[in-house]
Amino acid sequence: MDLAKLALQVPTILLPKADVDPSCWAVIACDQYTSEPEYWQAVDRLVADQPSTLRLIFPEVYLEDAGVDARIADINTSMDQYLDDGVLVAQEQGFILVDRKTSHAPSRKGLVVALDLEAYDYRPGTKTMIRATEGTIVDRLPPRIRVRENAAVELPHIMVLIDDPEQTVIEPLFEADLESAYNFELMQESGHLKGWKVTQQHLLEQVGSALERLAEKERFQKRYEVDDDEVMLYAMGDGNHSFATAKAIWERLKTDAADPADVMGHPARYALVELVNVHDPGLEFEAIHRVIFDVDTKDLLNKASDYYGKAGTPCQVEWHDDLAAANAAASAAGAAHTVPFVAAGRYGLLKIDEPKLTLEVATLQNFLDEYLINRSAARIDYIHGDDAVTKLGNQQGNLGFYLPSISKHDLFRTIVRDGALPRKTFSMGEADEKRFYLEARRITL
Repeated sequence: MDLAKLALQVPTILLPKADVDPSCWAVIACDQYTSEPEYWQAVDRLVADQPSTLRLIFPEVYLEDAGVDARIADINTSMDQYLDDGVLVAQEQGFILVDRKTSHAPSRKGLVVALDLEAYDYRPGTKTMIRATEGTIVDRLPPRIRVRENAAVELPHIMVLIDDPEQTVIEPLFEADLESAYNFELMQESGHLKGWKVTQQHLLEQVGSALERLAEKERFQKRYEVDDDEVMLYAMGDGNHSFATAKAIWERLKTDAADPADVMGHPARYALVELVNVHDPGLEFEAIHRVIFDVDTKDLLNKASDYYGKAGTPCQVEWHDDLAAANAAASAAGAAHTVPFVAAGRYGLLKIDEPKLTLEVATLQNFLDEYLINRSAARIDYIHGDDAVTKLGNQQGNLGFYLPSISKHDLFRTIVRDGALPRKTFSMGEADEKRFYLEARRITL
């Protein structure tokens, strides 16, 4: 079977050698706990001098610190050292079947594969087989590019969704007789992770055949009620900017080549990801909230009223005794867009009447983008979990907005019909449910 037409490659995956402690090797996605340095400090103490993916990634909590270039150089050196010392061991060509247990779900199933970056374009309006689900912030790519451009290997925290309600691609693999790849407890009470090697040719073809059925044009058009000729098979879940970074590096390689045809077989053409069925019972979509740091709350709220008033969508600010009261008022607001917030111990509600956009997150984000342009002292962070918003928003000079989640069952239809959502619209689970770095793959010749 020709997997290339499905933008799929069977990768040669690298795993840590047998005597490496997997609970120290695997660490959570670099874009988590970006306002909680104490989390990453605890990870560093736990890992100590043991081999760990912590030494191969750049936790984004440190992006604004001094010594960025030195940290990136250390990452690249550690990659080379782990390869030279045999810490990373090449496996037989194949996929990795994954089962993740978290404190929120007993099982979330996935399949680690390589996807073809030629079938992806994050620019708005493009219709490729692999599509972005949220707006890509191009300004966030340069530091990620600097980490990847001289990297010998990639480690994915990327999770890519497929729309497979009949559970034909990933789930049947759990009935096969597979060799164990790993089985261990994740650090920081983040659950349990099991993996199996999928190397048998008939199983690889089984996966390909199931994806091929999902990619049939007639099915696609009927399911999403469109007449598009360009089928979307994969939708970015987590790690959109990491995937976009891999795409940017790949495009640069083609541009720099004397003849682009000469590099079409380069390993950097592909990116390692975990496929997840959007209908997996263990997958939940959570809202991504906003916290604004070092801001004058009164000024922000006044500017919000001005902004929405000029847009023809009048805004009211209501104050409430607690978050429960603000949430109750939001639920009773009808067609208005409502965003509860916390500011230094006070709870309130932004109520925007006659909104012109579909989602509350888009209504809020458009204002925040404009507000922050000329306020260099303020910054925004994207936060998982109500408790974290409450903790940070209650600090003097901060303001936290609580946003609703979207239905995962509407995601593919929305992307196919309307295009990418506003950035940071949803999260696949809470922070501690994010993918941990474990598998690796060479991306240099």
